[in-house]
Amino acid sequence: MASLDIDGIKIPDSQLAREITTLVRDTESDLLFHHSSRVYYFAALAGKHRGLKYDPELLYCGCMFHDMGLTHQHSSACERFEVDGANAARAFLSGHGIAQHDIDTVWTAIALHTTPGIPQHMHPVVALVTAGVEMDVLGLTYPEYSDRERETIVQAHPRGSNFKEDIIQAFYDGIKHKPDTTFGNVKADVLADKDASFKRGNFCSVIRQSKWSA
Repeated sequence: MASLDIDGIKIPDSQLAREITTLVRDTESDLLFHHSSRVYYFAALAGKHRGLKYDPELLYCGCMFHDMGLTHQHSSACERFEVDGANAARAFLSGHGIAQHDIDTVWTAIALHTTPGIPQHMHPVVALVTAGVEMDVLGLTYPEYSDRERETIVQAHPRGSNFKEDIIQAFYDGIKHKPDTTFGNVKADVLADKDASFKRGNFCSVIRQSKWSA
């Protein structure tokens, strides 16, 4: 695995972090592993840019486990994939003697990473996991990173030539067996019911229209 240090932003040099890397590398596809790794670097850089204080190990765990619920090993029959990933992180951290309040922070970060508008008002680890995901998948904060930062991260953890379509497919493969868990923002349902001119936002369209080239 590539060793990367961007102006002091790097994977924590600890036994816990090494075990996280090994577990996720052995469980996730190359697509999800490299995506999760990029999410960590973008999240940590966002924390530096915003002057936030956080525990790098907890952030690394949240970022690396955030899509574990899409894997068959950790996908339940009826829970949201975000909850499955959060539960996997909880079990891992509980087995390593991590304090319960820290486990709860990581659990919340993973559980909320697809719920925009809330994480940025919470604990830095919660806010930054979502920030990293939104950057790598949606490119929402693309201009906030320098060309050097983006290129260095992608060189170490490649996006691939068809990342946008591949990540959409990975989401589909991970949730298609439990469509009831996709029930989401009830406010959009109300607006669609009462306002014929209302147009829902579309996650896949945002991915495809992002500033990322692939």
